[in-house]
Order: sequence, then structure tokens, then C-alpha cells
Amino acid sequence: MAPPVAIIRPAFLRRFAIEMEYDLNATKERPKPDRALPAFLRSQLVRKAILFLFYTGGLALSFILAYEVRFDFAMEDNSKNLLWGFLPLVVALQLILLVVFGQFQGWLCYFSLPDLTRLFGACFVSFAMVLAVWLASWGDWAPPRGVILSDFLISFMGVAGTRLGLRLVRERYLAPYGHQIAQAQRVGIVGAGDVGASLVHDLFSKRGLGLLPVGFFDDDKRKWGSCIHGVPVIGAPELILEKNRALNLERIIIAMPSAPAKRIGEIVKLLQKSHLKFEIVPAMDQLATGQFKVSQIRPVEIQDLLGREPVEIETESIREILANRRIMVTGAGGSIGSELCRQIVAFHPERLLLVDQSEVQLFAIEQELISLGYSGSIIPLIADILDEPRMNAILQEHRPAVLFHAAAHKHVPMMERQPGEAIKNNSIGTARLADLALEHCVSRFVMISTDKAVNPSSVMGATKRLAEIYLQALFARHPKGTIFIAVRFGNVLGSSGSVVPTFTRQIAAGGPVTVTHPDMVRYFMTIPEAVGLVLQSCAQGQGGETFVLDMGKPVKIAELARQMIELSGLQPEVDIEIKFVGLRPGEKLFEEINCKGEAYRPTRHPRIMRFVTVPEDWSKINTALEKLGGELHRAEPNRLKQIIQQGVPEYTPDLGAKPKPALETTNIGHAMPCAPLESQKLKS
Repeated sequence: MAPPVAIIRPAFLRRFAIEMEYDLNATKERPKPDRALPAFLRSQLVRKAILFLFYTGGLALSFILAYEVRFDFAMEDNSKNLLWGFLPLVVALQLILLVVFGQFQGWLCYFSLPDLTRLFGACFVSFAMVLAVWLASWGDWAPPRGVILSDFLISFMGVAGTRLGLRLVRERYLAPYGHQIAQAQRVGIVGAGDVGASLVHDLFSKRGLGLLPVGFFDDDKRKWGSCIHGVPVIGAPELILEKNRALNLERIIIAMPSAPAKRIGEIVKLLQKSHLKFEIVPAMDQLATGQFKVSQIRPVEIQDLLGREPVEIETESIREILANRRIMVTGAGGSIGSELCRQIVAFHPERLLLVDQSEVQLFAIEQELISLGYSGSIIPLIADILDEPRMNAILQEHRPAVLFHAAAHKHVPMMERQPGEAIKNNSIGTARLADLALEHCVSRFVMISTDKAVNPSSVMGATKRLAEIYLQALFARHPKGTIFIAVRFGNVLGSSGSVVPTFTRQIAAGGPVTVTHPDMVRYFMTIPEAVGLVLQSCAQGQGGETFVLDMGKPVKIAELARQMIELSGLQPEVDIEIKFVGLRPGEKLFEEINCKGEAYRPTRHPRIMRFVTVPEDWSKINTALEKLGGELHRAEPNRLKQIIQQGVPEYTPDLGAKPKPALETTNIGHAMPCAPLESQKLKS
């Protein structure tokens, strides 16, 4: 089973706050059923007594009715004597079977398909046992066969119907969202699959949300003309424009979490023309975890239009690495680090060490994991990876088997202005942490790298590349020690440093939306997808290699900005200006996949590439790091960049140049980054 993934999105939080406000108001007006009851009625003993009385009375009435039906409501005295003789025996047998089938462990008003199945099992076994007694005694020690069959049908349908009725009363009248709002919005559902059907069921159950489903729209022609929960499937989504007036639609909900992003984009453009308000259900990976429900709809986000095919993860190989072992994550409060913690803890490690220098971020992920029920397996540790004595003490005390190193400085323009901090944290900090991991016999060390480390033009990318080179050299020097690997990937959607929140703020402010260059492209992945593949890479690592995640097709940043403006219900260049401001120091038009000299090797996973290279001499790279360390607080920024270049020859530093105007940069059409990969494949 794939590990649970918990994802928190700002749009969902807004929706959740609205629902919670309504829930609280409803609670003030009408107390919840369990809180409205006296204390003695809420005890487990009293609850079981009520269930006993309910089942005893119901089963007794069913048996009596079965006898009456068998004798056409005209029983003779002899039959009545048999009825009262068999009644306590049959009811006692049925009660015992109800206990065996777990029907005394729930609440009467909570009744679902599993409860129905267990109730049927208890009634059927009782029917079979009484019938067996009749067959064995030729009817001398059992009621007539007609009574046995009638009692089976009446008791099952009677108990099931009563419990179902109590559930409807709870959902319609007692639940916080149970009351129908007079002015409910008429809603169309795009997607008549399992998710759409579940959404309609939830909306009917929670009438207080004020959403009334009136029609489905689906691409599957076989469903057209049918009904789901009483709601008709009208036709394809393209009919929304035509049927809008007839159905008097006020809102559309897209319930197609597994649909390709291209199709979602087509439907969104269609709905933008209709001027209807539209929202979407959570993504499939969010629904699978149970953290999000179908009815927790949210606005369509850019992630939905840039969606990628679901990633299949070989969980068994990951479980072998993580289960019942001590795992450590640095940068645990960051975007990648926190997601690593969420996914790792689902594999039930013996201990998960959350290491971060920010107490605010560390507290947030700690509380989230505690709320998910993992308080006994996590240890939050405030620490700076540059504090060597502190890190040494942590490794010595806790002895982690696997270390995921996600702590890093990642902001490109900021690191250009102060390269010393990038060198200190990304290169020297990683190298010293790797040395400590080797010293304390850590089994695996996984560094989170970046595609900006390939032929870097920025200090951030160059310092990450320097760390990659050091890990390769260290493993070559100690091949029987810690397995050191690096994992590269591109931008992740939803992270604090992503362009998406920046565009969102600019659109909310009325623009302009600033883009560096019309031909700027970047690779994008979702955070859960990237982290899942990082764990898969960890399980496949043999040491000294660099894994590169398949990031799909590059996305033009200008087109991304246009899509986000349109999702906000505005028109690019009409309502919101897109302003090209030129490349910032250290930026490139595109990112590449592999460095020169790295040879491609296939892996067991289609979305993971493996690159190997001849490692540098450890003493040489260590000397370069020591030189950088000695110059950190003395040399000018440009001098530090030049020293980095000595350790990373492919680095092209920006030595203080001003931001380049868009018109002075070259066009990306000639230089897509996939060609080097193909050539490496052919050579290998």
C-alpha cells in the first residue's frame, strides 16, 4: 500500500475555515446528539443495553410476524403454543450471532454497507442453523419451514430498514449540515464516476452546505441518459453552455480527479465562457490518504492544469529501507523536508528525527504529525547543520540508519548577492554532515539536489554541484562505508519559493505579473510526487551516483502566468498586465538534465534516471572547500564565485552584471535540454 500523503493547500484552508464557521454556528443553535444526551446514556454499558433491547424486541416481533404470515393471521392454539415455545430459543440464537458478527459494537444511527453485510451474515447463519435443525428432526424440534424463511427475510429487512431510517434522521436533522438551506445553489457535476457519485451522496447528506446537484456531465456516452442517486447524466461537458439556462445552473463542480490535465484545462476554458462559478474536488492522491474528503471542494488551481500522470511507487523496496529503523531528515520544516517526514512516517520507522534550525517550521510539522497519530515515533530537534558539535551529538545519541539532507539555501538571486552563505550552508555544511554520517556509520545519505546544479550559472546551483562532487569523492574514498547519493529535480509546485505564490499575490494586487523573459521555461513537479521518487531513488542507490527525476515537459513561465490570470477570472493584458523584467543574476532560460561526462544508466523505475561519472579526487575537492571556508568572510562576492569555479569548472559565474533585458537574451528554441540525455543513452 502506498504511504499516506498529507497535503495542505491554501485554497483548502480557506474553504475549511468557511465550513468550520458554519459548523460552529450550527452547533451553537443545535447541540450535537451525543452532547445533548444525559451522561448516563453516553456510557458504553447503557449503549449496549439499548442495542440489546432494540435487537431483542425487533427480532421477537419479526418471529411473531413470520408465524402470523405463515398461518394467514389465523393461528390455532396449537400453533400459538409452538410460537411461544420456539420464540426465546430462536431470538437467543440470533442475539448470539449478532454479537459474533459485531453488531453490538456500533451505534444504531450509524449504518453503512459493511454493517449491512455483517447483519445479513448473522441473519443468514441463524436461518441456516434453524433450517438444519428442521431437516435433522423432520420438523419436530423447529418451526415450520415457511416460518423460518419468512423470519429470515422479515428480521433482516426490519432491522436493516430501522437502522437505515435512524441514519437518515441523523444525517437530515441532527448533523450540523443536516438542515436544508432554503436558497440552495443548483450545481452541475462534471464527472459521473465513483468520485462524482460520492460527491452527490455527500451533498445530499450535508444539505446545510446549500448545494443541490441537478445534473451530471460526463465524457462516457454509455452513462448518458442514466441516473445516479436520482440525478440525471445529461451528456458531455460541452453541453453545459447549451443546458445552462434550462437547468438554471449556478455552480459547477469538476469531479474528475484522475482525468488528464489537458482535459481539465479544456473543461476550465469551457466554464470560463459560461461565466459560472466552478470548483474542483481534491486530487486523487489527496483522496486516497483520507486526509481530504470528496465534499471538500476547492477552487481550480494551476496544479490541476499542470498535472502529471500518477506515480507508481514500489513501496516494498522503500519499506525495507525505512521500516523499524531510525531515520533523520534535515530541513524537516521546509517544503521538501516536511513532505519527506509525512511520507517516511507512514512506513513506520522506529524513530523519525526532525532536524531544523527554524523552531516555527519545526513546530508546525511536529504538530501535523502528532495530529496524524505519530507522536510516539517522532523526535523534533532544533539544530543548525553548521553546528558540528550539535550534529555530532545528535548522530551519536540517536544513531540514524538513513539520513535525508534537505536543508539548503535555495533562493537564486539572494544567494548571488551573498555567495558566502550559500557556500557555507550548501557546500561546507553538506560536506561536514556527510563526514559525520560516515563517522557514525549511517547506512544511507541522500542529498536533495537541484537541476540548477547542471552546468550552473548561479551560486546556488554551483554550491549544490560542489556538494554533489564531494559526496561522489567521499564514497569513492570509502566504498564500503555510507552509501552517498544525490537526487536532482526541478521546481516544485506549492513550495514557499515557487513562482506560483508570487504570481498569486501579484494577481490579487491587480498586477502587473512579472516574468523574467518570454522564453523562460522550467520543469515543475508536485511536492508529493518528487518526494515519492526521492524515496524510490534511496531504495535503488548503490553509492556515488546521481539520480535525476523525470520532470516531464518544460513549462513556459509566461504561459503559466497567463493560465493563472485566466483561472482568476481575468484576462491577460486586459485586466492584468504581464511585464517582462529581464533575467536576474544567476538565472538561465532553461535548466538541463545532466552534466557533461555523466553517463546514463537505466533504473527499475521509468520516472527515475541514474547518472554516474568518474569521481574527483577527495583531497582535491576537500582542499577547495577548505579554501572557500578560509575566504568566506574576507573575499568579495565575485572573488568567492571565482573560487567556486575552480572546484566546479562548468560553472559560469555572473560577476556583478546587472539584470539582462529580455531582448538581449537568446531564444530557447535552439537549445532544449533533452539532447544531451539522448546522446548519453546512445553512448551507453
